[in-house]
Amino acid sequence: MLVHFAQLNPGYIVTKNRTQEIPYITHCRGLWILSPLFVFFLLYLATSIIAGDFYKMPVTTAFMAACAWAFVVCRPRRFSERIERFSRGAAHSNIMMMVWIFILAGAFAQSAKYIGSVDATVNLTLSLLPANMVLAGVFLAACVISLSIGTSVGTIVALMPVAVGLADKSGANLALMAGCVIGGAFFGDNLSFISDTTIASTRTQGCAMQDKFKANFAIVIPAAILVLLVYAGLGWSLAPVNSLQQTEWLKVIPYLLVLGTALCGLNVVKVLILGIISTGVVVLLDSRFTLLDWAGAAGAGMTGMGELIIVTLLAAGMLELIRYNGGLSYIVEHLTACIRGRRGAETSIALMAALANVCTANNTVAIVAVGDIARNVAQRYGIPAPRSASLLDTASCVVQGILPYGAQLLMGSALAGLSAFDIIPYLFYPYIMCVSMLSFIVLRKNSTPSAK
Repeated sequence: MLVHFAQLNPGYIVTKNRTQEIPYITHCRGLWILSPLFVFFLLYLATSIIAGDFYKMPVTTAFMAACAWAFVVCRPRRFSERIERFSRGAAHSNIMMMVWIFILAGAFAQSAKYIGSVDATVNLTLSLLPANMVLAGVFLAACVISLSIGTSVGTIVALMPVAVGLADKSGANLALMAGCVIGGAFFGDNLSFISDTTIASTRTQGCAMQDKFKANFAIVIPAAILVLLVYAGLGWSLAPVNSLQQTEWLKVIPYLLVLGTALCGLNVVKVLILGIISTGVVVLLDSRFTLLDWAGAAGAGMTGMGELIIVTLLAAGMLELIRYNGGLSYIVEHLTACIRGRRGAETSIALMAALANVCTANNTVAIVAVGDIARNVAQRYGIPAPRSASLLDTASCVVQGILPYGAQLLMGSALAGLSAFDIIPYLFYPYIMCVSMLSFIVLRKNSTPSAK
């Protein structure tokens, strides 16, 4: 059930029928509840920095240690009940859908690689696009695809394998290329009319999508243009690719089908299933391939997603324990208690969405979790609904775009064969979008009256 904080006072919530008191979470207790997150980051980052290698500490081990700590510090008291609560979080329908997407994406990526679809698509792209514009071109393609289909995960699944091939052929930094795809994917996730985050933010704030789009446009377009120029500059020194093979159009069909159906708005699961089937059709039409080898490649792709699935389940279970024990409530209580003026209110809305995203690893869920509270704050401080919806959406996408245990970075790093922490320094778009959002708050007109 969605809840409102009664008159923004910590310790109270309003349900549909009544106001009821909830236990106030002290500062020490709140940090104690959130400590599993600190354990993960400190264990993984500290070990990796000391070792000088982000592959020395397996991310699964770091998450297992953080989950074990969550079982120590979080209630309920009986161990069996903690297991039950952890399992509920890991088995949530959103998490299971992510697992299905990971499995199908692995099968498609490997089966397409087996028949040569990736190389054929890369050759076609390089024949149409100069090498020194590859980075900017990939970022722009990710922006267009994500804006059309409204999902960052679907964009990453469709575009990352091609981007990896382009990096190999053009000599571009692979982590930089992966950052182009993931950054562009969040452009549409944040702005598209059919994005889950757009729907959630406009519904919780009670505004029309076109009004939110106009407010959001002012934040993201300057950021996107600046990032496009940065990628154009970074790619200018890339050497031209001279020895390209002739494009085999039959092998390009699976990727064209995936991109085309994604742009038409087809569900990402259906898109991936069609992609896998299309690679099988190519195998039947080309005598150089065998069905058994194709099936083996698809199977290897599915099993190759094992670590990604384990991390997803561990993170979801740990975050559910944190949420159940009031970690998210603690964040909201302290942010709403410190509001001073409209700029402070707008900053608190953005911070609520960002920190809720850290605790949920899902930008849509984060917006829904704090949406009603943000609406209360916005109404009290005279913030227009489209503006609060835009801040919610943008802040959640900024954090989701750089979160190492978020679905997008996990998927992107798995398809690129990198660590999520290898890609994070090159996620220029989320960083610049964050700066643009803060400027949007600071440079607002100061004509609206403050709260009484």
